[in-house]
Amino acid sequence: MKLSIRTDRSNPKHHLWNNHGTWFVHFVVHPTPFTKARERFSLGTKSLEQAQRLRDFLLCSATLQKGGAA
Repeated sequence: MKLSIRTDRSNPKHHLWNNHGTWFVHFVVHPTPFTKARERFSLGTKSLEQAQRLRDFLLCSATLQKGGAA
């Protein structure tokens, strides 16, 4: 499986989505070279600052596990 992370440094909310007050993180994975799947996870917080910290931790951890670069 290949993790695909594109970061827009001009947008501090990249990969974050607010659904009725709760922040979620979303990104795309490629299970095979010919398919892709959008992954979305609740961060369980209403705080944007906490959501950004959790997002950074999750994406950094996922990138390190897959041996790629963010």
